[in-house]
Amino acid sequence: MGRGRVELKRIENKINRQVTFAKRRNGLLKKAYELSVLCDAEVALIIFSTRGKLYEFCSTDSMLKTLDRYQKCSYGAVEISKPAKELESSYREYLKLKTRYEALQRTQRNLLGEDLGPLNSKELEQLERQLDSSLKHVRSIKTQYMLDQLSDLQNKEQMLMEANRALSIKLDEISTRNQFQASWEAGEQSVSFSNQQTQSQGLFQPLECNPTLQIGYNPVASDQIAATTHAQQVNGFIPGWML
Repeated sequence: MGRGRVELKRIENKINRQVTFAKRRNGLLKKAYELSVLCDAEVALIIFSTRGKLYEFCSTDSMLKTLDRYQKCSYGAVEISKPAKELESSYREYLKLKTRYEALQRTQRNLLGEDLGPLNSKELEQLERQLDSSLKHVRSIKTQYMLDQLSDLQNKEQMLMEANRALSIKLDEISTRNQFQASWEAGEQSVSFSNQQTQSQGLFQPLECNPTLQIGYNPVASDQIAATTHAQQVNGFIPGWML
C-alpha cells in the first residue's frame, strides 16, 4: 500500500517542523548535487531557515561567479556598468555582516536559554562559563553600588551627629547662662530685702514704759523715762517726742 498524499501547509508543531526541514533540506541539497553531476549543470542553491541560518550549495568553485552570472542574465545592462570587483567586495562585506548578525542572534538566544539543542558539550561549558562570568560581574557591580550607598549614609549620619552635638553644646550654654542670671537676680533681691529689714529695725526701738495710766506725777515712772531717754541718746537715737 503506497503512502498517502501529504497536504502542503505549514506544520504547526515546532519539533516536527524542524525535523521535516532538516530532512527535506538534506534531500534538496542531494538532488542539487546529483543534478550538477549527472547533467553537468551549474547549480547554486541558497537556503535560509526560519532562524536565519544559511545553507548553500554551489557546483562551481565560487558562489560569487555564479551569482554574478545570474545578475548579468537577470538584470542585463543595469548591472553591466558596475565593476565586477566592486560587486564581489560588496557581496563579501554583506556575507561578513550577515554571518556576524547571525552569530549575535544565536548567541543572544543561547544566553536566554533558547536553541541549546544544536550545541555540544564544549559549547555548553563555554556558555556556562560566560554566564557565570556575567553573573559575577553583575554581582560585583551591585555590591559596589550598595557599598557606595552605605558610605553615603554613614557620612550623612556623621554629619547629623556633629550637628546634634553642636546643638547640645549650645543648649547647655544657654541653660547655664539662664541659671546664672536667675541666681544673680535672686541674690540681689535677698540683699536688698536684708538691708531694708536692718534699717527698719534700727530706726524703730520699742519704748519701755509702764502701761498703767498715771495721772499726776509718778517718780518711779519719771526715773524710768529718764533712763530710757539717756540710753537712746547714748545709742545715737533721739525719740520722736523730743524733736
